[in-house]
Amino acid sequence: MAISDLFNKLNNIFSDFLVELIIALIILLVGIIIGKIVGKLVQRGLHEVELNNILKSTSKIRINLEEFIAAFVTYLIYFITVVVALRQIGLATLILDIVAAIIIVIIVLAVFLGIKDFIPNTIAGIFLHQKRMLKEGDVIKVTGIEGKVIYMDLVETKVETKDGDIIHVPNSILIKEKMVIKKRKKE
Repeated sequence: MAISDLFNKLNNIFSDFLVELIIALIILLVGIIIGKIVGKLVQRGLHEVELNNILKSTSKIRINLEEFIAAFVTYLIYFITVVVALRQIGLATLILDIVAAIIIVIIVLAVFLGIKDFIPNTIAGIFLHQKRMLKEGDVIKVTGIEGKVIYMDLVETKVETKDGDIIHVPNSILIKEKMVIKKRKKE
């Protein structure tokens, strides 16, 4: 009887684990499908809003932000799915939670560091455009740089010096520092 009891216990453990593994695989499959669908819906929604065209027309930046955001959402769903599937089979321990927290902190820090200069420059660019403080063709002097404004967008202004050098000046510097308009372009 001891051998049959041992066999029954092993059979129960194995069948329980097999059921949990099958459920985890189903969770993974459903998560992958949901991730793809939600990613495509997000991209389609952002395309309907014309996010890329708005970004291109307002700031002259050509980044496929629609695709980037959709991919981010898709991979976030994949990550959550993997964590849920690992929890289902009992492998998601404190270590997995710590790793997930570290990854989320790294992503938040990367996004924050990536946009820390973008936001002030964009706000300054909007201010410059609304107040019509500068126009292409104006000759300016700011922080020791003197030259002709050849291009302006929401993030930066390109200035061509007398030597022919092109300098990219962040718009926040144009607002914060003393800027002298030496010669206005006539309209």
